[in-house]
Amino acid sequence: MHRIQQLAQAGPYAVMLREKDLDLPSYERLAGEVKEICDRYGVLLILHQHGIVAEKLKLSHLHLSLPALRTYKAGERPLLVGASVHSVAEAEEAQALGAAYVVAGHIYATDCKPGIPPRGLSLLRQVCQAVALPVFAIGGITRENAREVLASGARGFCVMSEAMTCEEPAALVEAFAKAALP
Repeated sequence: MHRIQQLAQAGPYAVMLREKDLDLPSYERLAGEVKEICDRYGVLLILHQHGIVAEKLKLSHLHLSLPALRTYKAGERPLLVGASVHSVAEAEEAQALGAAYVVAGHIYATDCKPGIPPRGLSLLRQVCQAVALPVFAIGGITRENAREVLASGARGFCVMSEAMTCEEPAALVEAFAKAALP
């Protein structure tokens, strides 16, 4: 929790809680704790795959895999739903299914996807041109390549590894914010 607090205190646009290995009750407990931290610092919390938990916590956003988006049924409380995509066809399908945004990747090589070649900036440009939705890039995004990601048409980017391993989260968030400036 200390790392989440450090990151939220630094003021990123959002924190996505992506914990694939937790059972639902454990994920819900963790989401409640992360929500308290994000609320304290005014940072958007996006849950991954668990719409029931997002609704229960009265959150506004949910992120889904494309297969999950295909079967997603909104509950009583409508959520802004985004989807992960890996091709232009998937981005177009997500848009047709009502996604509010897409996360395209992985753009650069990343330890999170060992042995799987990155899809590169060309995919990112193609996705940005193909859909009217905001497109966010993921996969190997660093302070050094963030500008070229944005120059490719992405609205923003997602950072996982460096955010969880850097020594100074506030400096990291500031560096990425500077990279986003024209």
